[in-house]
Formats: sequence, C-alpha cells, structure tokens
Amino acid sequence: MTAPAPPAPSAARAEPVIRARGVTMAYGGTTVLHGLDLDVHRGEVFALLGPNGAGKTTTVEILEGFRRRSGGEVSVLDTDPERGGDAWRGRIGLVLQSWRDHGRWRVAELLKHFATYYPDPRDPAGLLALVGLTGQGDQQVGRLSGGQRRRLDVALGIVGRPELLFLDEPTTGFDPRARHEFHVLVERLAREEGVTVLLTTHDLMEAERLADRIAMLVGGRVRACGTPAELARRAAAQAEVRWTAEDGTFRSARTDDPSGLVWDLHRAARGPIPGLEVRRPTLEDTYLRMVHRQDGGADGFTAASVPTAGGTRT
Repeated sequence: MTAPAPPAPSAARAEPVIRARGVTMAYGGTTVLHGLDLDVHRGEVFALLGPNGAGKTTTVEILEGFRRRSGGEVSVLDTDPERGGDAWRGRIGLVLQSWRDHGRWRVAELLKHFATYYPDPRDPAGLLALVGLTGQGDQQVGRLSGGQRRRLDVALGIVGRPELLFLDEPTTGFDPRARHEFHVLVERLAREEGVTVLLTTHDLMEAERLADRIAMLVGGRVRACGTPAELARRAAAQAEVRWTAEDGTFRSARTDDPSGLVWDLHRAARGPIPGLEVRRPTLEDTYLRMVHRQDGGADGFTAASVPTAGGTRT
C-alpha cells in the first residue's frame, strides 16, 4: 500500500493548520524521517499512527518547534515552527507523553498558575469540570491516578484556548476505563470546542475511534493516509486466496479479483480444490504487515503462479 499525495484544499476548505512537505530528519548517519508530507485541516482530529520508533515523536517535536528539521518545509498556523515566537506558541497546546513534575502542587492551584501565562485563559473551575476533575481540585497532583493525571495534562494544554492541540501517545499505560474516558474528552474538545487535534499513537483501535483521518507512519515514511473508511476499503481491495495444490503443498496468492482467481483454479483443477479459502484483510492486518515488512520480516503471503486459460496469474 502506498500513500497518496495529500489532497489539495477545496474552495470551501481553508489552508491546512499544519502543512509539511518533504520533511527529513537525520541524527548523525541515521535518517529518521524520509520526506514526510502531511496536511491537517482546521477542526479535525488527525492521527499519526505507527509503531514505536516510526518517527512519530520526532515529527511532533518538529511541528511544535522543539526540534530543527534536516530538510523540507513546514507551516503550522501559517508560521514556520523554527521561527515561531511567544504569540504563535500561545496558540498551541501540548500534552506530552509523560510529566514528572508539579507533584506537590494542588490541582486547582496548578491550573490557576498556568492560566496566568495567557492573555485570555479559560476559567480554571470550568476547565476542571470539562475534564472531569472538579472533585480533585484540592488534591496533590502526585496523588492523582494515571487517567486523572492525563486529564489534568489536557486541562493544562488547553487553558490558553489553543487552536491546535498536540497529543503524543496520550493513553499509554491506561486501563480500559481510563482510556474510554480520555477518548470521550478528546471527542468533546474536537466536536464541541472546535480544537484541531494531532494525535500520535501506536494503537490502531484508538486511531480509528478518534480520528477523522489517519496517516500510517512506518520507518519514517507515510505509507498510507485517509479516513478510516478509505483506508479500510483500500486494505480490503486485495484478498488472500489459499488452497492445497495437487502435490499436497500449501499455496496462497494475493489478488484484487479473488472470484476470478478461484474460477481459474477450478478450471485448471477440473474438480474440488482442497483447503480453498478466501480471506479479505482487515485494516489491522494491513498495518501489521507494513510494520512487519519494515522490521525485515516476510510478508506472510506466498506468491503463487496460477494457471489460467491464457497463461498464468500471479
């Protein structure tokens, strides 16, 4: 599966909030990003999906202005992040992978303190209600559960009314209930508050649940990009046909036309075909296959020549 070029904005759609073209990043002799292209539009939840080491955090740090890229062009809120000043940074909210500070502050006090850094902050009490922490206002930050701490991180990230919110692996280590509550919060921010969200995750189910569009980042390259439905349709375009040949060996082939392949097999065999099975891959299958290929593993499919009336089908 190859990534399509990012769609051009329609007349009804403004320029992307985030636009990246040909972005590269190298550390010494190791290249981490290989010509990355991204468009993120205002008001959408965009997921950057990939395994650990795919380059997600590096990408986000470049977009946030915390890391200087090796090459390419980047615009975030109409500004190159490498030259973004305080006013630009005030339009962006950050929720990093983890925090290890502020443990002795009380939740409400910390939020009020952060609010003083912005010209038009949200009301801290209302923000605690929004993220579901009203009952923890007097509690020390260090005594919060993991899920509560992440909700506080979001509150700190949006107290300045950002237009764009970065969430870097926000639910790592969550139990199912905490994950669900966090997902509901992110959906509310996007749908009711109009915040544009860029989410990085290695969890396909999380990306499908939250994102309007998903970019699959594997080995520093965007391998596919589209809505969950578009990616699912593309994944299902090729099916795997499995069968047992006359010599007793297992055969399999991938094809866009499984019905035609099965018909060719029946014509060639002139009888029942042992072990015949047609399997359409899920989006998860396709994602895992991309990751497996990047790790140097086999595809998991064996190409086989199939006799047809006019020759062979592979």
